[in-house]
Amino acid sequence: MKPIFTIVWIFLLWLVVNFSLPALAADTINGAKLFEVNCAGCHINGGNIIRRGKNLKKKALKNNKMDSLDAIANIVTNGKNNMSAYQDRLSQQEIQDVAAYVLEQAENNWR
Repeated sequence: MKPIFTIVWIFLLWLVVNFSLPALAADTINGAKLFEVNCAGCHINGGNIIRRGKNLKKKALKNNKMDSLDAIANIVTNGKNNMSAYQDRLSQQEIQDVAAYVLEQAENNWR
């Protein structure tokens, strides 16, 4: 009887790890709040008031090789050219949240 409980326990643990943790990895609701405070000044509705071609729309992200969570998190962390670095202002989790929000909005055409 005990081996069956062990197998069931391992299976349940596997389910939790594989289906719960990815959903908890980034919080797009928090990302939206952080974006509004830290990013929307230059990137209102996914645009870019400084450099039009460097906007956050899906096509521009793809053309600029910024269409992944890692790429967006990296530029938010370290900055580049006119883009300021946020590693001293946001935690790594907050950066992941913002990056996930940007990708989600790009997929929804910033609506």
